Amino acid sequence: MTVERIAIEVIGWAGAVTILIAYLLLSAGRLSGRSRLYQWMNVVGAAAFVLNSGWNGAIPSATLNVVWMGIGLYTLWRITRRVA
Repeated sequence: MTVERIAIEVIGWAGAVTILIAYLLLSAGRLSGRSRLYQWMNVVGAAAFVLNSGWNGAIPSATLNVVWMGIGLYTLWRITRRVA
């Protein structure tokens, strides 16, 4: 396994852990779905999945996570507009 391949796998697993922790915190009531932290965790996790999925040629997964990132970024934009 090459260094590049290992790095892509680590990034993918880090993304998975980030999204799972975000969901756990949401489900436990520790974060709100409208919180910046929750949305950023989803955006960062999805970005890691996009990189991993794209590298591995899993286009449906990469596409899903681009949309997931877009939803998170849109929600962050709406939160920022509401606060301003």
